[in-house]
Amino acid sequence: MAELAALLDDLAAEGQVVDRLLDGLPHAGWAAPTPAAGWTVAHQIAHLAWTDHQALLAVTDPPFFAAQMAELLAADPLGFVDTGARAWVRTEPAPLRTRWRQGRADLAAALGALPPGARIGWYGPPMSAASMATARIMETWAHGYDLADTLGVVPEPTDRLRHVAHLGVRTRDFAFQVHGLDAPTEEFAVELTGPDGQPWRWGPEGAAQRVTGPALDFCLLVTQRRHRADLAVTAAGHDADRWLDVAQAFAGPPGGGRAPGRETGGPR
Repeated sequence: MAELAALLDDLAAEGQVVDRLLDGLPHAGWAAPTPAAGWTVAHQIAHLAWTDHQALLAVTDPPFFAAQMAELLAADPLGFVDTGARAWVRTEPAPLRTRWRQGRADLAAALGALPPGARIGWYGPPMSAASMATARIMETWAHGYDLADTLGVVPEPTDRLRHVAHLGVRTRDFAFQVHGLDAPTEEFAVELTGPDGQPWRWGPEGAAQRVTGPALDFCLLVTQRRHRADLAVTAAGHDADRWLDVAQAFAGPPGGGRAPGRETGGPR
């Protein structure tokens, strides 16, 4: 449970970073377009609020969540998440922000109250509370990066990126499969440099298939916030190189990614 408590602390911290980006933003600023095609600032917050709410339902009312999930997947299997964000974006900025704040606090409390070993139903395989918290950290950070880009802010990378990087590594096979490719059977070595200069490693040392680079760049790659051509992430081995073209740490259909031509961490 100590691991979960630490994850929930990091989730709260990541939410506060994003929340502070909204301080002083005028009403009209919520309609500003973000790097996500067709999404405004309000869409980004509505998406975070809606997915936090869905996660809360999955934790607190599994039968209702399962029934709702079946309906959503049957009606719009590829676009129901975006549809949810569009529905919530009709809320005025101030109450939407309040709704998001309350929702993320309620979700953290619900995750922290789960018994050890509990599994949570989701839109993919069931997951543990720790995995759900990690996924919410990734989503919050990624959408926060879009907001930072929109507002011309360069986010300060922190060690919380390790959670995003870990999820990026763990979703390797999913990324291949969602693109209609066979997942490699060989283990990869992933060797990243954290924001403090310390090495972060996954996989066996000396593996023929290897990915290296700054942790921030790897996280921007697996969340598809920057094009591979604009990042200092390199691959050794054919399969590792292919992975960098399809990597995605988020659930759902293949992401469209971003066009090349953006410097890492720079403003729009």
